[in-house]
Amino acid sequence: MRVKFGECLVELVQGDITSQQVDAIVNAANSQLAGGGGVDGAIHRMAGPSVMEETDRRYPEGCPTGSAVASTAGNLSAKHIFHAVGPVWRGGNGGEPGQLQGAYRRCLELAVEHECESIAFPAISTGVYGYPMDLAAEHSLTSVRDFLQSQGQPSLVRFVLFNGGAFGAYARVLESMTDAH
Repeated sequence: MRVKFGECLVELVQGDITSQQVDAIVNAANSQLAGGGGVDGAIHRMAGPSVMEETDRRYPEGCPTGSAVASTAGNLSAKHIFHAVGPVWRGGNGGEPGQLQGAYRRCLELAVEHECESIAFPAISTGVYGYPMDLAAEHSLTSVRDFLQSQGQPSLVRFVLFNGGAFGAYARVLESMTDAH
């Protein structure tokens, strides 16, 4: 599914984020940048140990929830990995929506700073962090749409969703945004 916001394209695909041909791949990281399971583990396995060595060296304090930091992409075809730290879902009253939107916004800011034309996101915080998929889709796509409408870049934002359920949740939200145009 593809939707344009101004000159920028938002695209939803189902698949493996590590195989995407984009300038930047977003990693759903933990605040210690310590690697982990799910998307984080897959990205680190494919990128190789140089990425972990770099984040350990450059970000010894890790990264706060709701933000992101950049590294090189190791063995991936991308130029950069943006390590985004989404919130653990605790019912929605602990600032989780703002933290999730902040993580997406910071990745888009990093994309602009690093002159990236294209970026691929996973569904941040929806795995072991337990963020409800429908709410994650709404909060992340709103953040991306607002950024693209105000900044006009990057030209391609791709959400790479792991399964049909995630794809469906994101497609419903993205479709509802096009109805409003």
